Amino acid sequence: MPLPQPLAFLSPAKALQGNRNAVRDLWDLVSRVPGGKRIFARVLGKAAPYTGTIPFDVVSLRPGRSELTLRDRPGVRNHLDCIHAVALVNFAEVTGNIALAYGLPDDARFIVSGLSIEYLKKARGTLRGTCELPPIPSSEKREYDVPVVMQNAAGETVATAVLRTLVGPKKRP
Repeated sequence: MPLPQPLAFLSPAKALQGNRNAVRDLWDLVSRVPGGKRIFARVLGKAAPYTGTIPFDVVSLRPGRSELTLRDRPGVRNHLDCIHAVALVNFAEVTGNIALAYGLPDDARFIVSGLSIEYLKKARGTLRGTCELPPIPSSEKREYDVPVVMQNAAGETVATAVLRTLVGPKKRP
């Protein structure tokens, strides 16, 4: 029996082939209920398993903008007792990808084709990642720069990243 459209996110393959935006559908469905934002983050971590290796939460999400937090835990620390560079890259990618994905037209998909990051200071404590980008108007094949800023609790920028992302139409079945 096929999944109802709002539940297509339970099957990543189905979500990618469908004619809806599964990320937006899931967020709109669960973000208003208690614990829903955490459920959303966990579902994304299951759909993209490497992303699930970092302890992130989604604070807010709307077209072209996301705000996430990364909890400072021993599993993301390095030998210098700060958040590992690769954990920061992973956090930048999920922050940017969620902002982009939420605002995509229903018939579009994307893939990160490049990423640059600049580490500005040691990252300690809970971090806030934000991404703001202009609306993606269509599924026409085009490359976009997706900027991400990561700040510590004092509001100091610890790292910035730019995801070079290719948007295009979903494959037809």
